[in-house]
Amino acid sequence: MHEIALVPHARLPRAHHDRHVLASTVDAFGAAHWLLAERAPEPGGDLHPFDALVVSVHDGGAVETTELSAVRPRWPLLDRLPDGGFVVASARDRRGDEKSQVQVFDALGRETWSFHVGDAIEHLLADEAGDLWVGHFDENPLGIRRWSATGQIRWASGEVPGAGWIMDCYALNVSGTGVWACPYTDFPLLEIRPDEPVRVRTNTVRGAKAVAVHGERVAFFGGYRGERDRIAYGELTETSVEPVDVARLTRPDGGAPGRRRVAARGSRVYVGYGSLADWGVFDLSV
Repeated sequence: MHEIALVPHARLPRAHHDRHVLASTVDAFGAAHWLLAERAPEPGGDLHPFDALVVSVHDGGAVETTELSAVRPRWPLLDRLPDGGFVVASARDRRGDEKSQVQVFDALGRETWSFHVGDAIEHLLADEAGDLWVGHFDENPLGIRRWSATGQIRWASGEVPGAGWIMDCYALNVSGTGVWACPYTDFPLLEIRPDEPVRVRTNTVRGAKAVAVHGERVAFFGGYRGERDRIAYGELTETSVEPVDVARLTRPDGGAPGRRRVAARGSRVYVGYGSLADWGVFDLSV
């Protein structure tokens, strides 16, 4: 199996390495963001609001910082909105808090909205219009839903004919023109576009954690057990994904990604690896 190396994309500036990384992502426009706190959360401790710092690295290397006040999620997910604000969400909602699971902050770091989207968030990705796409995992199989940044639900996957049970949103890709998903249990490739029925393509790749699409080409990243670093290539037909090739993805230095996070955007899969300070990119269009 041949290897493909990630291309370095963004690195957390060394001046901030003394802080704890709570969350990190790459937004719809390619900027990388890290949510930082003075110390790691204490497991099992009471949850108290805390101040946090978001460090953003844009294409070209420009660095921006934003202080967020009274952040509540202990184990948060993060993304940036097109207006310069941020969304911070708690993946778990054990307490049933229906007001503050998702916090929206303006560009000055002030909370403007808070709302509830449901427990067991697997993916939280903002699109270029500022809506939030949320995919849930199997402890709360709500499927895939689209929310406004003020907490109004705009779309829900529900039962998609031909897709099987959408029990766990394994892979979610949110780009400027559409959304792609690959959910458990049948792992179909779903193409979601505004005001159109969801298109379902059968797919034989199992367990992928991210998917990239470019034209009629598709690539799945990840899998079960020994396939965690797999890139599985395919070609799109009207009704299926036809397998083409398989490769292994590595870090830029050739090593295995190891501990990682992913953010899929159009033709790109961004992979955070190592000490959580680095992002690399695999681009299907190159």
